[in-house]
Amino acid sequence: MNATNHQFRLAARPVGMPKREDWKYTSEPVPEPRDGELLVKVLYLSLDPAMRGWMNEGKSYIAPVNLGEVMRAGAAGRVVSSKHPGFAVGDYVIGHFGVQEYALSDGKGVAKVDPKVAPLPVYLGTLGMPGMTAYFGLLDIGKPNPGDTVVVSGAAGAVGTVVGQIAKLKGCRVVGIAGGADKCRYLVEELGFDAAIDYKSEDVKKALKAHCPKGVNVYFDNVGGDILDAVLTQLAMHARIIICGAISQYNATGPMKGPSNYMSLLVNRASMTGMVVFDYAARYGEAAREMAGWMAAGKLKSREDIVQGLETFPDTLLKLFKGENTGKLVLQVAAE
Repeated sequence: MNATNHQFRLAARPVGMPKREDWKYTSEPVPEPRDGELLVKVLYLSLDPAMRGWMNEGKSYIAPVNLGEVMRAGAAGRVVSSKHPGFAVGDYVIGHFGVQEYALSDGKGVAKVDPKVAPLPVYLGTLGMPGMTAYFGLLDIGKPNPGDTVVVSGAAGAVGTVVGQIAKLKGCRVVGIAGGADKCRYLVEELGFDAAIDYKSEDVKKALKAHCPKGVNVYFDNVGGDILDAVLTQLAMHARIIICGAISQYNATGPMKGPSNYMSLLVNRASMTGMVVFDYAARYGEAAREMAGWMAAGKLKSREDIVQGLETFPDTLLKLFKGENTGKLVLQVAAE
């Protein structure tokens, strides 16, 4: 194939908010697959808060991206050449293909998807890693009961929107915490949340007390920091907290802010549990089938915030940390 593959490679470990100079925009010839390999043309990239953590050195749930490597990212694409028995030219697939136009793969971690069932970007959001995170984090760790009050932070993001909707399907009262009047309106008017708190203009602690008079039974935390501390003051007895992420802390240049109200866990006999979606990989199919059924029945809505152009990657990624996206942030690399 006489084509060029453009890529973003990690050039430096960011300090604070990532900047364009932390990556190097490179190009190389598109490779040909060898026996047992397939070549994927990347159509859409999944942009996720976790990518910020992957850029750091140090122990984590997954090895960091090494300097000089193509930046890790989930993606959806089309097979354009294959010497792999499990994949044919024309198959649509998802996998960790990286921030580039073409990806060579041995097929591990690659799954076929059907764009007739759902548009490709949905497989990066509600039917992808964010949706799996919401499903297993809420249902397996949060264990919501009908009538419970469920609070979710980062509620207008890719994970939070799904958490809230699943909680409603399970008969819970749902309160979302998000930044800005437009996002809060979207949560209540379009997704059916019972209430939304605008952390940019409201006192979160006072608003939680008003909207959760019997306390918080389940808290799905995507942001950490001050909001986690505020929720800790409003826990119901035997509350369950799911620690999914801490986006408010990812770009901190000083010590990470931990919860100062953690004694509330003892007083309320509550639990706080970390959640990594990769632990549930063997059950992804189960979650995808149920959520696809909810979507087909109109019970679960999906929203993608799609930005065009691989070259915009550094700036587009920062939308996550500036709170500028609603729903799943996706970068379109090429036309389908």
